[in-house]
Amino acid sequence: MRRNRALWFWVFVGPFALGLALFTYVPLLWSVALSFFDAHNTVTPTRFVGLDNYTAMLRDDVFVDSLRTFLVFTAFIVPVTYVFSLSLALMVNRVGRARAFFRSVFFLPAACSYVVAALVWKMSLFSGVRFGLVNSVLGWFGGDPVAWLSTTEPPWYWLVVVTVRLWLQAGFYMILFLAGLQRIDPVLYEAAAVDGARPGWNVLRHITLPQLRATSVAVVLLLVINAFQAFDEFYNLLSDARGYPPYARPPLVYLYYTALGQGQNLGFGSAGAVILALVVAVVTVGQARWLRLGRADPDG
Repeated sequence: MRRNRALWFWVFVGPFALGLALFTYVPLLWSVALSFFDAHNTVTPTRFVGLDNYTAMLRDDVFVDSLRTFLVFTAFIVPVTYVFSLSLALMVNRVGRARAFFRSVFFLPAACSYVVAALVWKMSLFSGVRFGLVNSVLGWFGGDPVAWLSTTEPPWYWLVVVTVRLWLQAGFYMILFLAGLQRIDPVLYEAAAVDGARPGWNVLRHITLPQLRATSVAVVLLLVINAFQAFDEFYNLLSDARGYPPYARPPLVYLYYTALGQGQNLGFGSAGAVILALVVAVVTVGQARWLRLGRADPDG
């Protein structure tokens, strides 16, 4: 029986483990090795340069500016998504019979492709011509059409980028918050009502949010990590036949043009990918320690 269990374990797990190794871990290790070599137009290391690619990347103003873009994007998308998804979860949790319907409706955008959603936002909702839906609504009130994706003063492109990401991911985090809300003991709310607590902000602040602490920490960590990985919406919204504009360029878009652009400097791009991965790891670990992830709640 033990031999049969081991055999069937590798029958089911083996193909997945092999694919994970070949298509994830081997490319990751190869990218780290490639970052120490001069590799132009090839994935085969040619000349060992040590840490030169790393120092050049850290001195690159465009790469540093891409990190600033990430910080701006994170400052927008993390709190907005947190508040919006929590609000959706609170509303859906109060619904009776139609809870499953609204849960499915709000979660449905999470199954949509980022590329498709970005093209819909770009060509239908926030088109820079007067036929875009948002510009048409502005026209009804006497407003002038706005070139949403090319106006930098004020930077209206942030409205487009943040709204498409919010629409795509709010439903997923709503499900996480719903799971956390359903684990809260109703006795806590009954005791609060007996003590004279009014339903609303006081109950939310002193009961709901403390009970959602673990879920909130997980949501914030996932939001920050996903913000680091932003690529599809930026690339498909802002790029055109002329290329990508110099503004609103997140790190992955910059590394994409570095490694796969005209120069195809794969060693330089690999160094940037390693730096970005280290930044993500440091921020995630620091945030987890700051939020005391994994520690016992002293109030629990």
